[in-house]
Amino acid sequence: MAQKLETAEKEEPPSSLCEISETNEEPPDLSSTSISLPIFRRSTPDRPTILPFPIHRRHLAPKESKSRAFRKKFYPAISSKEWNSWHWQVANRIRTADRLRSMIALSDEEERALAQSAIKLPFAVTPYYMSLIPADDPLHPIRRAVVPTEHELFKGPGEEDDPLGEDNQSPVHGLIHRYPDRVLFLVHDFCSTYCRYCTRSRVVGHGSINASQSRLEKAIQYISQTPTIRDVLLSGGDPLLLSDDKLEWLLARLRLIPHVEVIRLGTKIPAVLPQRVTPKLVRMLKRYHPLWMSLHFMHPDECTPETTKACAMLADAGIPLGSQTVLLNGINDTVETMKSLMHGLMKMRVRPYYLYQCDPITGSSHFRTPVTKGLEIIKGLRGHTTGYAVPTYVIDAPGGGGKIPLLPEGVIGREGDNLLLRNFEGRCFRYPDLQ
Repeated sequence: MAQKLETAEKEEPPSSLCEISETNEEPPDLSSTSISLPIFRRSTPDRPTILPFPIHRRHLAPKESKSRAFRKKFYPAISSKEWNSWHWQVANRIRTADRLRSMIALSDEEERALAQSAIKLPFAVTPYYMSLIPADDPLHPIRRAVVPTEHELFKGPGEEDDPLGEDNQSPVHGLIHRYPDRVLFLVHDFCSTYCRYCTRSRVVGHGSINASQSRLEKAIQYISQTPTIRDVLLSGGDPLLLSDDKLEWLLARLRLIPHVEVIRLGTKIPAVLPQRVTPKLVRMLKRYHPLWMSLHFMHPDECTPETTKACAMLADAGIPLGSQTVLLNGINDTVETMKSLMHGLMKMRVRPYYLYQCDPITGSSHFRTPVTKGLEIIKGLRGHTTGYAVPTYVIDAPGGGGKIPLLPEGVIGREGDNLLLRNFEGRCFRYPDLQ
């Protein structure tokens, strides 16, 4: 069982991942650092504007970190410096059934899945993200999202390996051109942690999309020769798993193309590997504005002190942060859970952007909810929290149709020149809408 999962040469990171050894530039631990903040009175030379008592950073974070106790239990010989190294985190991912079994009590469904060679998506979790998973709860949301179960073996009605038709919209290997003015650029197929509901489970972790310069050059050439493209989204795999130098080379090349106005990065790094967000990385990214970042969060338990710090560093660098969340059965499919997540994101300066209906990939039926559930959640958010915290609920249309927004019914009908509207309380209002 363990031997099967250990033979994952195809899933190894591209050579550009660890091209450069970086020094650890992490600031002091969140729980031990004190800061002073100004108070609301005029400053004078003999009366500096500081609070009369210290404010600890842990008071600004959503909760105490779970990772320290986890590290002491399962990695007692590992120093804090090693633990906070993203290279160490990637090199020591949990990838075998034996290692996973030493940390949590596996359910029968998990045991059977880990013994199966028919499950195509690799299993891998960073030690940091593993620290968020309780040992004795197989229904815990984060655990369900990253530990395979035998449900992945069943193909439901309408499910496909490539439900969005990306392969048919790929003029160059690893580049998807669906919308007229933008492209999705898959820089490689490597992730530090694999989500079991991944839309690209057919390719990620299999080594078919590498970060070789020749392949990247072909994609850059296509973008350069297509003047309608003004927006490039770097994804994969996770683009932040490139080395700083390789990522900067790619950003610099794209910035040389006159018609490329905006560059975006799609990443789950702040949630699963916040150690990757270093001062060195942030300084480099700042040189390539306008740069936007689409983050992936799926549950409020991901809003940890480490993730809060990573998002703060990115936001302080002037990078707008948006979150894309997939609606998942038994994980985040209640108004209460989704509201908690959206509020947690707002506190981390991450703007909720999209709520995705789970794509019908092969083996995803246990994750997918009825569309009515998504509409119910949006209805439960709209008017009950700030509009900034309400994402746009979309279905990425099967076959390559693109994102289609869905909204609860707000327009009831017409009464003469009045449009009849229903608000968040279910009350009816009239708006003068002259024809």
